[in-house]
Amino acid sequence: MRNWHTIDYLQTGTPRQQAAYAALQQLGILGTLAAYGPVLAGTLPLAVDVAGSDLDLICQASAAQLPGFGELLRSQYGALPGFELHHTRWQEQPTVVCRFHAAGFDWEVFAQPLPARQQQALRHLHVEHAVLQAGGEAWRRAVQQLKQQGLKTEPAFAQLLGLSGDPYAALLALEAWPAEMLRAYVAARPLP
Repeated sequence: MRNWHTIDYLQTGTPRQQAAYAALQQLGILGTLAAYGPVLAGTLPLAVDVAGSDLDLICQASAAQLPGFGELLRSQYGALPGFELHHTRWQEQPTVVCRFHAAGFDWEVFAQPLPARQQQALRHLHVEHAVLQAGGEAWRRAVQQLKQQGLKTEPAFAQLLGLSGDPYAALLALEAWPAEMLRAYVAARPLP
């Protein structure tokens, strides 16, 4: 299983992954947010990103830390184009969501009082990575094609996997599947 807590893999990835690595270094955001354990999630780590895909950073901040986390984001990135900062609740958790544009990318920084590995973005990342490992390049291209047609990532995976209902919940149900079961399921699914 890939260690998503490091971004070294981006250096030798797709041209866009390499650009993301450079942007992360240029902005220094991983160092700025180091106390909150930032992890890059979303489409770019999986190389299923499309034009306009943002860089999603998932962080852990306790409920008591969230106000300070928001202020850190405001002080460091508040002058950047498109800066927005929201304190909200998502999935019954206090949450900070911050968006801005820098170094050629749109960014979204997301924090909750849960370890990153327990947050849905990372849980989806693990499942989607396992599916792509099982399905190979053809599956990566198929997901990317659906995204280019306007589908969000989880609905694209769910459609290709033939999962019904809420695609976000349906993907999480695959977390418990043994790797060989997931590989067999993916191998049996015809791609469009």
